[in-house]
Amino acid sequence: MQKWCFHAHSVTLIRVWSAWLVNVSSDAFDFAPANLTKLHLEQADMAFMDVRPRFDVLVISCGHWFTKQAAFVRGKKLVGGQLWGDLRLPSPPLSSSDAFSIAMTTAITAITGHAQYKGLTILRTYSPDHYEGGAWNTGGSCSDKVRPLNVSQILHSPYTDLMRRHQLEAFTAAQRNIKNSSKLRLLDITPVFAFRADGHPGLYSTREPKVRKLGLHDKPPSQDCVHWCMPGAVDTWNDLFLELLKRELLTISTWNAILENSIVLLSRIRDGKQRHSKLHCD
Repeated sequence: MQKWCFHAHSVTLIRVWSAWLVNVSSDAFDFAPANLTKLHLEQADMAFMDVRPRFDVLVISCGHWFTKQAAFVRGKKLVGGQLWGDLRLPSPPLSSSDAFSIAMTTAITAITGHAQYKGLTILRTYSPDHYEGGAWNTGGSCSDKVRPLNVSQILHSPYTDLMRRHQLEAFTAAQRNIKNSSKLRLLDITPVFAFRADGHPGLYSTREPKVRKLGLHDKPPSQDCVHWCMPGAVDTWNDLFLELLKRELLTISTWNAILENSIVLLSRIRDGKQRHSKLHCD
């Protein structure tokens, strides 16, 4: 956990690392060996659950780590895996995208069902990548993208669409069944940022661009078309986030106070003009 305190604004920013949103273990489990990551899909990650009641605003953003090697545990049984398999798994085994769907439902349901949590939860949707011509390790590239795409240039990713759909389904189900006084809102950046293939580091993810040397099996060097340059297009997320905060956290009483102060200020300006006008005329 990382923490930044802005005392002048009475704001504390906390970053909690929870790559899968559910509890993770590495001990041997049934026929899954030790040191293999096990995701307990029906147990929300205590890394953020333990501190959740202290938050006024909680932002969830995840998904990409479900492409990493892991075994999936559900109902105290091994039900699938990513980049790992065993003949003793059920047929068909649970896929990584379905594991993500379960994990999202587990995490959001736990948040909106905690009796002591009264904050605002914002779910940021899946961040799109922009590999063309291959994957990150097989020559996929985005280095020729220097401006936002137009509609005809967008290459839709079935996997990205699926991951976003799982998030929307979990969000909708949780919003219908909120058990506490918290709020749940969506920050849907996926469709908009499909246009921003120009926003990734590409070849420039290191100090020396990987232009000349070839990568694995004489393939072009790997590029980073997943993460985003900072500053860059990703800063728009901050603008969207701030607008969402303004809409949700500025209560009616706050708006009334702002309006009242504005009226008082306008009245003083108007009175000032009137006095100035009288003085001028005299």
